[in-house]
Parts: sequence; C-alpha cells; structure tokens
Amino acid sequence: MKKLARFACLAIGLAAAGTTAVQAQCRDVTIARMNWQSAEVLASLDKFILEKAYGCDVSVIAGDTVPTLTSMVEKSQPDIAPEGWVDLVPQVVNRGISEGKLVVTGNALSDGATQGWFIPKYIADANPDIKTIADALRRPELFPAPEDRSKGAVFNGPQGFGGTVVTTQLFKAHSGDRAGFVLIDTGSAAGLDGSIARANERKAGWLGYYWSPTSILGRYAMVRLEFGTPHDAAEWARCNTKADCPDPKPNAWPTDRVQTLVTARFAERTGQPVVDYLKTRSWSNATVNRLLAWMTDNQATGDDGAKYFLRNHKDIWTKWVSPEAAKKIQAAL
Repeated sequence: MKKLARFACLAIGLAAAGTTAVQAQCRDVTIARMNWQSAEVLASLDKFILEKAYGCDVSVIAGDTVPTLTSMVEKSQPDIAPEGWVDLVPQVVNRGISEGKLVVTGNALSDGATQGWFIPKYIADANPDIKTIADALRRPELFPAPEDRSKGAVFNGPQGFGGTVVTTQLFKAHSGDRAGFVLIDTGSAAGLDGSIARANERKAGWLGYYWSPTSILGRYAMVRLEFGTPHDAAEWARCNTKADCPDPKPNAWPTDRVQTLVTARFAERTGQPVVDYLKTRSWSNATVNRLLAWMTDNQATGDDGAKYFLRNHKDIWTKWVSPEAAKKIQAAL
C-alpha cells in the first residue's frame, strides 16, 4: 500500500509537471498584427484564445506583409503571422518553407481573398442574364456615369492598388470605351466605398472593382461577376498586371491564398494543442465581412471585434478547439 501511495504521488507530480511544461513552452508568443481591419481582429482573436485557453503570454506587434514574413524567415520573429497574403511574396514564403524556417499551419480564409468586378445584388436579381463582365458591359444604361448619364461607368480602385491596374487593363481588354463606358477614378478607398454606399442607398446601378474581406461587403449585398474565361497565369503576369502593356486580353482574377504562418522554432517549442488550434482556425469571407461591418458601425477595435465574435459565433469557434479549451474561453468571456 505504501508503494502504491508513493506511485500515485509520483504520477500526480509528473502530471502536474507535464502540464507546467506545456504552459512553459507556450509562455512567450509574439503575434504580428497587420495594418488592415481583418488582420487586426484575427490577431486579437488569436491572442485571446492563446492566452485564455492555452496559458500563453502573448505580445502583439505591428506588422505588414513583406517585412513581417521576411523577418520570420531571417530572424524567426515574430512567432505567428495570422493573416499572411502569401501570393504577394511567394519567393520569401517558398524560401522560408524550403529552408525549414516557416510552417504554414492552414488557411486563415477558408475560401481565399477575392478581387474582381462587382454589381449590387438587387441589380443581379433584376437582371439574371448578367453573369459576366462582358454581360454587364452590354448594358451601359444600367450603370450610368455620374457626369454623363448617356454612358455607363466602371468605378476603379484607389491609386496605388494592384487591383486598380488590373481593372484598367481589363477595361481595355473588354473594349469598355467602345461598349459605351467610362472608367471612373475614385481616388481613394473612401471614395470607392462612398460610391458603393450611395448606389445601394438609392438602389441605383453600380459596376466596379472591389475586394473581400471588407466591411463594405458585410454591409451591402454585392455580387462578383464571373470572368467568362479561365485564369491564364502567363498572360496575367505578362500584361494584366502591367500598367504600360498595350494589348491586354480578358482574364480571370485568381483567388489570393491567405494563410497562417508560424516560425519553425515556434512550432517545435510550443505545445501541440496550440499548433492544432492554428491548423483548425479558419473562417470564411462572409463571416469576416459581417464582423468587419459590425466593427465599422460601432467604431470597434480588433479586441472589441474578437470578443463580439466569440460571444456571437460559438457555433464556429468551438470547432477550432477542444471542449476543455472552449470552457476556458467561455469562462473568460
């Protein structure tokens, strides 16, 4: 009986030590918070869950795609990039993976980030024949230009956006001017958002460039037009993305991969439950759009948005964690 008692005490001690070891492995974690709304709220969400469910001590640092992912490869810091737009820096990401310095845990956005030309859902519902960009360009009367209502309008993105260049090239490729359209320079993201808001509030026609996830698509129901052609990567690189290319052809916009990346050092030292969480944690554009719309309407921070999501979408996040972790998160809320 004495031996059995000593064995029981030893087992309890080892179990406690094991728990402490797992927590110690995850004690210090650095998360990059990129400087846009969806990345901000995802960083806050990861911070809350890692701290409350897994006992991590999390520091959030400011980041951006190129410097953050480059630093993770070269310096193994920060530990986690929750929302990495990997197609913007494929050489850096591929080098980090091949050299064993970066690990992709999974897709932050389950359906990828999308860009393209959109129309309001009420226009799509009233005109079911409009499915593609070419279909829309046959109906200039549905999308009147602000300055000349005898012409249709395609609203372009902000200056400096890659999507603005592509929209200009697609407008050329589809002979938008010969179809009776003009390309509108909105000047800024605020100008572009304002044009969408005005059209939706008046139930007017609107056609132009936009992307997801964003708060504006959480507030207004918009439909992305099909491209009517498969994606040609070589042609995309040759001309669709080059502002000075004179002969662009119609092309399909590729879906951007948005992934969660961690350093190999972090993946090795942290507990398996943390890695499993980051492998499982993924949400859709529709979910993020609605959350961002709530944040914008309520002038909410990323931390506010994370707590709002956890309180209102238990059906989603409880699938990312174990029942024990879910109880800790719920108790912390």
